[in-house]
Amino acid sequence: MTPLIGITGSVYKSPTNGLEYDIAYKACIEAIADAGGLPVIIPVHVSDDALRGIYERLDGVLLPGGGDIRPSVYGQDTHPATDNIIDSRDHVELQVARWAYEEDTPLFGICRGHQVMNVAFGGTLVQDIPSQIGADITHSIPNPRSTHAHTVRIDPESRLAHILGGTEFEVNSIHHQSVEQLAPGARVTAFAPDEVVEGLEVPNKTFILSVQWHPEDLYRDDPAMQRLFRAFVEAAGGNA
Repeated sequence: MTPLIGITGSVYKSPTNGLEYDIAYKACIEAIADAGGLPVIIPVHVSDDALRGIYERLDGVLLPGGGDIRPSVYGQDTHPATDNIIDSRDHVELQVARWAYEEDTPLFGICRGHQVMNVAFGGTLVQDIPSQIGADITHSIPNPRSTHAHTVRIDPESRLAHILGGTEFEVNSIHHQSVEQLAPGARVTAFAPDEVVEGLEVPNKTFILSVQWHPEDLYRDDPAMQRLFRAFVEAAGGNA
């Protein structure tokens, strides 16, 4: 049975009529479909009861990229560079991530989703890499999204290295925040050359894994990123 993969949505507010829409990034939808999954959008505008009902029907959850998480969620004041916060999205994604952890539902985080997972499991974030860490490496190259920004080195003993088939890769980068204090139970699997955390996983779970880069913008021409989406969908297939 083909696994049903929930992709958490975001909010788009029309500048013409002010109406709000639940949306998801097309590339994430296509990456899941091409890897053999059935993608569905988890809406932001939903009650907790409805969210639970949706979650229980899913075989896996993808947390995609997006704006910043409300810093008070992880016990910090808001940095001047922190922006594009959507509280309703924070609530949905943090809740779903915690359910997935508790119930061992396959969970894959990308960029913001990588950060959401760390926060959901008890960690904190660097709110602005340039001002808090330094700008030796550019971590935000938004266009084109497939631009290789820097290398990542991957722990050879990690699940991520096993899936990708190597320990060093060129990746894209579209973010200004990163993991600070690591969540209990999580393991760092990848670093950028400036030591920014680029990958996490939780040992002894079916599939709880995240990356800071955007494999959905690379996978069409990169077999390693194709393997990453396939591994996630195959893990979710065990629940189907």
